[in-house]
Amino acid sequence: MRRLPILDLLVKVALVLLLVSALLVPDLSGVKEKAGTARLVVYPLGLLAVPLWWWAWGRRRAARTGRPGFPWSADLLVSLPWLLDTLGNRLDLFDSVSWWDDGMHFLNWALLTGGVLLAWAPRGVPRGLVVLAGLAFGMAAALLWELGEYATFLRTSPELQTAYTDTLGDLSLGSLGALVAGLVVAWTRPRAEAAAPVRESAGARPT
Repeated sequence: MRRLPILDLLVKVALVLLLVSALLVPDLSGVKEKAGTARLVVYPLGLLAVPLWWWAWGRRRAARTGRPGFPWSADLLVSLPWLLDTLGNRLDLFDSVSWWDDGMHFLNWALLTGGVLLAWAPRGVPRGLVVLAGLAFGMAAALLWELGEYATFLRTSPELQTAYTDTLGDLSLGSLGALVAGLVVAWTRPRAEAAAPVRESAGARPT
């Protein structure tokens, strides 16, 4: 558990360094013609998603349930997709490795959905609802991602000719990743604590 904060911090620092280098030397970023400016804005917000949620709402819920503590696992899972995408573009893996794009759409949505579920899903929520929530989030997020790609660079890119087939594949893989994440979180998270015994009222007579 002590390693999680360190690993989480390393992931965030690595992404920040990659984004700074992309800002200083755009030709080496791999995203110069792939909505590089939008990524410089959105990706840091992705790193801040869990900390901001924790500050605004999560810490109070944790205090009420008696389980205070920052959700490092959730923050790490939510942060990793932004780093993997940036690193893949920097190393030109999306264009040079045939399966990389498909693999990233599955893995990144699985990681992102898993992180969101770990941060949100209370222990008392039924497993089926956790899976459905994960699938709904993953499908919605994948759709927003594809819409963002189209709006920021795809509609003026040569890739537009194959965009329909590619988008359907990306949405399917992202949804599958979200479903797998929902199943894993639902069946591996701790179950709800046993209900505390009802205490006798102060005026009740012992039997």
